[in-house]
Amino acid sequence: MTTTSLDWKKIAELNQDAALSKAPAILEWAAESGLKLGLASSFSAEDTTLIHLLNSAIQKNPSAASRLHVFYLETGRLHEETLQTMEECRKRYPDVVFQGYFPDQSKVETLIREKGLFSFYESIENRKECCFVRKVEPLNRALKDLDGWITGLRQSQSVTRANLPAFQLDADHGGIVKLNPLTAWEESDVYKYIEENNIPLNALHRQGFPSIGCAPCTRAIQEGEDIRAGRWWWENPEHKECGLHAGGSK
Repeated sequence: MTTTSLDWKKIAELNQDAALSKAPAILEWAAESGLKLGLASSFSAEDTTLIHLLNSAIQKNPSAASRLHVFYLETGRLHEETLQTMEECRKRYPDVVFQGYFPDQSKVETLIREKGLFSFYESIENRKECCFVRKVEPLNRALKDLDGWITGLRQSQSVTRANLPAFQLDADHGGIVKLNPLTAWEESDVYKYIEENNIPLNALHRQGFPSIGCAPCTRAIQEGEDIRAGRWWWENPEHKECGLHAGGSK
């Protein structure tokens, strides 16, 4: 199978296939598809869950190991706890390949020289500029030679993700496939699965961080707050995307 065989009609059929309604089945489909796929990881609870599932899918289909990998965006401003979780996953899943992508050094230097270290607090435009330099452009490089990618997005995470399907074609990245195996999971489902399978858990989650990103742009939330309230907390909810998951996916 190649991405040319995955048109909008095929994607709709995949979303309606009852056999692909569960996350493990979606990862096994990915392993059997013949597609070259990368799992985008911020080493949140959702992402370590997916790494565990990806490892299981590879164990069932060892030939897929050369086509499936985990990639992460090393923005230069990640929490230490996130880096520690990454190393724990490397040790726990030695058969899974982890690839890091860094921002362009000259662009980071220019941004800091011209606008300082915390320009993203000043406006949405500045924040999106920082996200583009540190995350979006590296993501574009990470996806350049892939047939698709796998994410830990869930419908209940935010208003911008409420109708998220499990299978998409990502028009913003050349029409590659985008898999969201956990889209129907609630937060409680994620933590239950982690506990049952002894999966590495980012220590920030125990400190009140349900969503994890760069350190200056992520905070713990208070009781009763939305789970995405700690991401870019100075902005309105409808603006809380960094550009990695834009609106061109269907």
